[in-house]
Amino acid sequence: MGGLIDALLERMQTFPEALVYAVVAAFAAIENVFPPVPADVIALFGGFLAGNGAANPWIVFLVVWIANVSGALLVYWIGRHYGEQFFGTRVGRLILQPQQIKKLDAFYRRRGTIVIFVSRFLPMFRAVVPAFAGMSGIGWLEAAVPIVVASGLWYGLVVYFGATAGENWEEIRTTLESAGRWIYVVALVLAAGVVWLWWRSRGKAHEKS
Repeated sequence: MGGLIDALLERMQTFPEALVYAVVAAFAAIENVFPPVPADVIALFGGFLAGNGAANPWIVFLVVWIANVSGALLVYWIGRHYGEQFFGTRVGRLILQPQQIKKLDAFYRRRGTIVIFVSRFLPMFRAVVPAFAGMSGIGWLEAAVPIVVASGLWYGLVVYFGATAGENWEEIRTTLESAGRWIYVVALVLAAGVVWLWWRSRGKAHEKS
């Protein structure tokens, strides 16, 4: 994917201002359902273009922020309206059994706000946490606030670093991608822990039945 992204970044330098905003917004929204999308790099480059006068840095930030929050809240809405229905099917019960769903709901009701906030900084979790938050019955405002704040903090920094990169674009990009790899490692470790807890709770559910 790296070659495709490099080609896109090169093309973006010739895009009209409105198209730059559309591209950075699209990537920021899509990452909520397809985590491998390099939304951070695209937002960083949008900031870089803004710093060189090809766009407005505030508009870059706003369109990225709004698109990312909107995508996350759409995933939340889908989880709230269709999650219970899906996990009531045969396929859904293979993933989560009723007893596991009850425990997950209780966990989200206790720790949902902080979980949602932290997940916005972690790949993979960005795509699934809002869905489970919706399914667990967490209120819209309780879910929206941490999403809005965390997304604003993260993309505010990303766009700022891009806009102030100057001649150091490659260095800034390398630093972001390096940090992203470490964040992926943390996310994978956490994901492994979640899978272990899932398997353990699944075994206990079988014992009770």
